Amino acid sequence: MLLTLVQILLLATVGGFVVYLFSLSVLALFARTTTAFAATATRRFAVLVPAHNEESAISSTIQSILQVDYPRTCFDVIVIADNCTDQTAAVSKQNGALVFERENHDMRGKGYALRWCFDRLLSLDEPYDAFIVVDADSTVSMDFLRVMNHYLESGAKVIQASDMVKPQPGAWSSEMTRLGFTLYNYARPLGRKVIGCSAGLRGNGMCFSADVLRKHPWQAYSRAEDLEFGLHLLLNGISVTFAREAMVIATMPQNPRLAESQRARWEGGRFPVIKRYALPLLGRTVARGSFKLLDAFIDLVTPPLINLMGVVVGLLFMTFVLDALGVATMQLFVYLWAGILVLGFLHMFVGLYAAHADRDLYRALFHLPRYTAWKVMLYLKLFRRGETKEWIRTTREPAIAHEKSGDV
Repeated sequence: MLLTLVQILLLATVGGFVVYLFSLSVLALFARTTTAFAATATRRFAVLVPAHNEESAISSTIQSILQVDYPRTCFDVIVIADNCTDQTAAVSKQNGALVFERENHDMRGKGYALRWCFDRLLSLDEPYDAFIVVDADSTVSMDFLRVMNHYLESGAKVIQASDMVKPQPGAWSSEMTRLGFTLYNYARPLGRKVIGCSAGLRGNGMCFSADVLRKHPWQAYSRAEDLEFGLHLLLNGISVTFAREAMVIATMPQNPRLAESQRARWEGGRFPVIKRYALPLLGRTVARGSFKLLDAFIDLVTPPLINLMGVVVGLLFMTFVLDALGVATMQLFVYLWAGILVLGFLHMFVGLYAAHADRDLYRALFHLPRYTAWKVMLYLKLFRRGETKEWIRTTREPAIAHEKSGDV
């Protein structure tokens, strides 16, 4: 009886996460794509590029933004050179960006840099209508600002673009990150859009109307500042609209050793946000009867997909052993856990299909065992580290740096 009860509880939680993710992938198949971005007003944008020692990567990012299909007089590219000790500011100016240099060794990090810049820009006599945040290692699609302008005119207040990764076939670490981004940053928000839920913020490709930032100043300073601020806005009644048509593409390190600082920030930074927001989200969900808040709670507490699938495999194996030992009722649970495992893989395949993934991304699935082992080693390293709000810059590979200058 006790084992049966434990199995039921595990199926309701672990299995429930997998079923929900699979449901989002299926919902994503029914999403519509907007192809016409007509608008009666041409809004003025400030495109912010927070940068900490990015002299080798910042040029291509600036040039990509400057080349978008949008009236040049209606947007500015503003690089926030935050506590830089290299030539980030000079290189940015040479490439046609406005540069705000910030020196504050007590309040370091992307969140502090954004708040400082937002405050300065909102106080201007000729204010911007909206603010966009693009990471310093990224390029944007040509229609990026036209799409944002269209969504703002349609009533959106906060928008998240498709935050994707540049294909690097053969580089298993980068391709696994691309796989995770495709599912977490594209397929799942697309499914949520179908049922009217908030997409959440992903840090890169975020757009805020000026009115929102005046009423709700940026106040997220953890390592997962994007996730944190998106939840803050949702608790205050503001959803994030997903704009699949606008795309921002980042380049990830090919060498898994160089990706460790970035993955450590993503993995370790999530736990303090869960600790702070999980109970408030759950409480508001019950008090308001809001499915939108429930969805955000589930998204927040759902483990990374690889972790989740590893737990499912472990539970399937243990249940199979118990069944082989003759424990009553375990055979049924063997079938149920096997079904959950299948749904987990279907979530990946259906999500990739909904995202129109290329063949290389499907091939990346063969790297799942290798990637799982790498993540286990990373978690062991994270266990020995404490939380920090320090701006953890991803180490660039020489080849990537040269090219740029000329949740799995």
